[in-house]
Amino acid sequence: MSPRREAPGETRYSGRFLVVATVFVTCLLTANIIAVKLVDILGFILPAAVLVFPISYITGDVLTEVYGYRQARRVIWLGFLCNALMVAAVWIGQVLPSASFWDAQSAYERILGYTPRLLLASLLAYLAGEFANSFVLAKMKIATGGRWLWMRTIGSTLVGQGLDSAVFMTLAFAGTIPTPALTEAVVTQWLAKSAYEALATPFTYMVVNRLKREEGVDVYDHDTRFNPLLIS
Repeated sequence: MSPRREAPGETRYSGRFLVVATVFVTCLLTANIIAVKLVDILGFILPAAVLVFPISYITGDVLTEVYGYRQARRVIWLGFLCNALMVAAVWIGQVLPSASFWDAQSAYERILGYTPRLLLASLLAYLAGEFANSFVLAKMKIATGGRWLWMRTIGSTLVGQGLDSAVFMTLAFAGTIPTPALTEAVVTQWLAKSAYEALATPFTYMVVNRLKREEGVDVYDHDTRFNPLLIS
């Protein structure tokens, strides 16, 4: 199968594409819900979201590698809008009057409630990390002529997850915890998430190769405009 370039304005929404996009969005929403819990993994204190959030990067890699940056960009914005809808629904549920016999309002607010600062940090970190990941992978694919997928997925993850961790932790906690502790938290999350995706490389290869074969598509973003705002 010879590589193909994506034609301007072309749209491919096969059933397989929708499955990958759905997994991407589901992992994003799930991670944002369970991130409130801190877990101890081999002595490292991490948010529970570390178990599922890296999967959004794996599926993001699959989208960019198979369908190209333009399609990945659409899904990234779809994830952003779905997350915004979920946050709005949670907030409305929080402010609606409670039933007289319901005594879990404080638990609801603690687990599902977002402070404006944390919400802004989460949304901006997501956009910065996902777009950087997709951009780097697409550019590396062109530079390597489609070779060394492992290098592209790991390299793009190091950049994307690094940005995500740095932006979120800095915007969310700068000024509230000591700088050395903040730096350590950023590095710990960055390395944990990147190691997760590196270990998943064989699975990424399997999914990418199967999709390319069954879809008959392998997009190279030679002529793509990489402006993240161009979603039409």
